[in-house]
Amino acid sequence: MRVFGKMILSLIVASGLSLAASAQTVVDVSSDGDFQENLQEALILAEPGSIIQLPEGKFNLMTALSLDVADITVRGAGMNSTILSFAGQVAGSEGLLVTSDGVWLEGFAVEDTPGDGIKAKGVDRISFKDIRVEWTGGPNAENGAYGLYPVESTNVLIDGAVVKGASDAGIYVGQSQHIIVRNSVAEYYVAGIVVENSYFADVFDNLATHNTGGILVFDLPNLPQMGGHSVRVFNNKSINNDTANFAPEGNIVATVPKGTGLLIMANNNVEVFGNEFAENASANVLLAAYPREYNDDSYNPLPRGIYVHGNTYGRAGWDPDKDVKALIAPLTGLPVPDIVWDGAVDGFWSAFLGPDEEDRIVINEPEGTTFANLQFVKNLILPWGVDPARDIEDHAGERSPLAPVLLAQESEQ
Repeated sequence: MRVFGKMILSLIVASGLSLAASAQTVVDVSSDGDFQENLQEALILAEPGSIIQLPEGKFNLMTALSLDVADITVRGAGMNSTILSFAGQVAGSEGLLVTSDGVWLEGFAVEDTPGDGIKAKGVDRISFKDIRVEWTGGPNAENGAYGLYPVESTNVLIDGAVVKGASDAGIYVGQSQHIIVRNSVAEYYVAGIVVENSYFADVFDNLATHNTGGILVFDLPNLPQMGGHSVRVFNNKSINNDTANFAPEGNIVATVPKGTGLLIMANNNVEVFGNEFAENASANVLLAAYPREYNDDSYNPLPRGIYVHGNTYGRAGWDPDKDVKALIAPLTGLPVPDIVWDGAVDGFWSAFLGPDEEDRIVINEPEGTTFANLQFVKNLILPWGVDPARDIEDHAGERSPLAPVLLAQESEQ
């Protein structure tokens, strides 16, 4: 029996197959009959470790899909070849909801959902590879809020995504930990790429264009996970963000000025380097405190420990919008400087760089980069009455670079 077993193993190895691969089940979803029923049945009945293979074509779905089986791959024929259209959806809050661990989504599109495109909640090891989420009628307040929306999750990978047109954000990672967003395109959103109340995130090699704001890193009060920190934003292009803000009134992103390249709000330990910012009519980079009243004593509304270095800046600030127009431009004049910090610190004038060395705002940019420290006061919207401090050298220096983010699913490959 041992000899026979070794012979079988030798045959498997010789054939180029591994034992793990030979055990993996592929479930082909048929396009014959009721495609929605076929797909949802596959999502429910698939065994852990299975690959659910979607056919080429455009398929109209009437209700939301859900997946709660662990270690499943859902793979299409390509983001422009396998299209799940929810334009006629009559039930459910999103196109696809994932609530299980170890899910890999690859090579298909989700279009025109009345709610979020694809949402993952409370999961570990969720991956979006070469996924497209789009509202084909263009930007509209009636579109779903988020394109790709992992929340309260760990080990989040978004790679090669294309997202267009949601009423809030294209790629929105909220209250999560260990995150990579790379090689993706976000356009025609209020906020292209958002990292909210999250820890340990790398956002790099992305294009954010034709949004209201290109990239946002912020922290909000009264949420289960707060104190967002350890975020690297690097080697991205945030350019031509020229879409008017169409977010519903009351939404936090409704405050984002049209033409913002990068907004960092109330976050700690953020490193920004190697990016290109240009053709952003309000400002290339804004560093700001949370602008609204709040009743959460554990919340810190200030940006701190921010390190901005080695970026390139093109034209910006010639036609500011919202608070940049009302509060900043009257102080700085036009064009608004490349980098604007509201200057609020906790009980100290911002000229002293904050009460703690670790809280410093450090800026080390090429000669010619323009800057303004508005020297606002914590929890006040209006300036104290001083002129902005424009000497970027006052904030020069270096901080230790943040470590790269490592994801469990990539180390397993």
